[in-house]
Amino acid sequence: MKIKNLKELKNKEVKELEKMVSKLRLELTKNQVKIAGGKEKNLKVTWTLKKELAQILTIIKTKI
Repeated sequence: MKIKNLKELKNKEVKELEKMVSKLRLELTKNQVKIAGGKEKNLKVTWTLKKELAQILTIIKTKI
């Protein structure tokens, strides 16, 4: 996620960010199942999803 996107996320409300977190968690789970099944070869996708998830959760904690 680029710095520009992070600045946009900081302007969003907590509810919107929580929706994004739930979507990212679902996407992360699906990707991990693909990797375990041998269908997904690109492991970096999981790494980037985890990183984005952590960044959004950090923004939520700073807002509360």
